[in-house]
Amino acid sequence: MIENPLHPASLVAIGLVRALPRRTVVFQEGDVSDQIYGVLSGRLKVYLSDADGREIALDLLGPGQIFGEMSLDGQPRSASVMTLEPARLVIVQRQAFTDYLAANPAASLALLMTVIRRARNLTGLAGSLALLDVYGRVVRTLTLAASRDAAGLTLPDRMTHQEIAARAGTTREMVSRILSDMRASGLLRIEAGRTLLHEAVVERDDAAPAP
Repeated sequence: MIENPLHPASLVAIGLVRALPRRTVVFQEGDVSDQIYGVLSGRLKVYLSDADGREIALDLLGPGQIFGEMSLDGQPRSASVMTLEPARLVIVQRQAFTDYLAANPAASLALLMTVIRRARNLTGLAGSLALLDVYGRVVRTLTLAASRDAAGLTLPDRMTHQEIAARAGTTREMVSRILSDMRASGLLRIEAGRTLLHEAVVERDDAAPAP
């Protein structure tokens, strides 16, 4: 049973399911379209880029999440989205989506919570870029991505140095150097094929300036 009324699986009946290969650009910043997307499988990144090809990742998306909801105001896309691996998406036209929201008040509330969460994430990202040095931004990126389980704080298996760099606003080479330093100091370790963070990393991140 799907409890989230905005889960992509709930939108399949009113949308079109498409399979996309790795590194497919779903839409670009500035595009004008009226589609909302749900992730059935795979991972994607939301990012901004400049004319020189430099980019910063704003968010990472995975199964169960929706994106593209800002098209509801009819304005151009404010960011780009690309698949990081093969993905299956459900694509819903704006009118069908708004009709679904009107018929499902719980879905409207879920959408509001999604928008609030993303606004908080962007506020945190802006604060990190403005107030933290490169090391602090990498640490913040790692702690936000980590999940807590019986083994401790565990990083996603498929999180690459390039993804960390894009989210922290730095280079892959700098990320590699910082991660090497963290391993040498015991703040990061590989155990049974998993990448674990020491609790001191979280304590250090909690002490950083907050936006």
